[in-house]
Amino acid sequence: MSQFELIAILLVLTATFSWVNFRLAFLPHTIGLLVMGLGASLVVIGAEAAMPGLFNYEGLTALLRQVHFQQTVLEGMLAFLLFAGALHVDVVSLRSRALTIGTMASLGVVVSTAIIGCVVWAAADLLGVAISLPWALVFGALISPTDPVAVLATLKEVKVPADLKILMTGETLFNDGVGVVLFAVLVHAAQGDGFDAFQVGQMFVVEALGGAALGAVTGYGAYRAMRAIDDYSIEVLISLALVVGTYAIASRLVVSGPLAVVVAGLLVGSRGPRDALSEETQRYLFGFWTLIDEMLNSVLFLLIGLEVLVLRFEPAFGWLMMLAVPLVLVARLAAVSGPVLLLGLFRKFGRGTIPVLTWGGLRGGISVALALSLPEVEEKSALLAATYAVVVFTLIVQGLSLRAVIKRVVRS
Repeated sequence: MSQFELIAILLVLTATFSWVNFRLAFLPHTIGLLVMGLGASLVVIGAEAAMPGLFNYEGLTALLRQVHFQQTVLEGMLAFLLFAGALHVDVVSLRSRALTIGTMASLGVVVSTAIIGCVVWAAADLLGVAISLPWALVFGALISPTDPVAVLATLKEVKVPADLKILMTGETLFNDGVGVVLFAVLVHAAQGDGFDAFQVGQMFVVEALGGAALGAVTGYGAYRAMRAIDDYSIEVLISLALVVGTYAIASRLVVSGPLAVVVAGLLVGSRGPRDALSEETQRYLFGFWTLIDEMLNSVLFLLIGLEVLVLRFEPAFGWLMMLAVPLVLVARLAAVSGPVLLLGLFRKFGRGTIPVLTWGGLRGGISVALALSLPEVEEKSALLAATYAVVVFTLIVQGLSLRAVIKRVVRS
């Protein structure tokens, strides 16, 4: 099947399920697509088990494998979604919470990785399942960072107090840089290449800080180019070129593409409206990126639901999937509580900050994509099953109940 036909099928499915959800299900848009995609997948799997050949299961799975989920997310959608999210962030408010956000996005990810990795390794050893400590830590690294796409999509549906919203937004935009670098280092170590503290520091400086510096340079260049003209069509084109160009350069320079486009988006979104973008241009530019955000989010959440067709899990992984969900919540609680309680000695946090940040720490397509990118080792299938279980639980259960949690712990 050609790429055009594949994209056509995905868009038709996304539009159809969106219409059905709007008319009948009344779920939040992205979660509704996930639920219907997952439900359709489970129906096909059940039918295949009961009546083999009814839905041409092999053909459907072959079609989904053509999507190349990890490449679609990490090398395609992510750049546009992160830029669109960063474009709308209040940089002044973000700066006022920089220390808290920075601590949660760095130290919090490391603490969570250590807790999850050690517990999974110990539990696997007790149950006689082969998951070594290095690969258990790899799982901790890929599942610890909150997913910016999932969190930002949920924040559009749920009204969160302003101080909590900026913490959730800032953390999720920046913690992926730390998480991806940590993931790469731990995969390197797990493959038998050793763990070198100096190498870890070097990779972090080069990838994370290098990505941020690249985004600042390209973002400022785009801002100056927009300031020199007043034509909304060209300025929207410049913003589009900024995203794809920055991400492509980051890949060539081996620096963090996600951090680069986040910094570029923050710069254009904060400085542009002041003296570079007319009111007409702002309307078209921000409207364009809002639509890009909504459409790509829709396709991504549908793909997450459909991906279960490809990721056929063995019953033996059930224990790990059940363990992973509460474990990730406990690790998230530890990662959030430390920075908030420590920094709370010097500044005030709103009521319910810890429970909302803990329950609102959603995981999504990035974690699934990282798990799919693992080398073909013995542990991959089990870790992939655990990743998918956590992602589905956080998006459906935590995502749908976040409003109730906020109402109970913040407004009661």
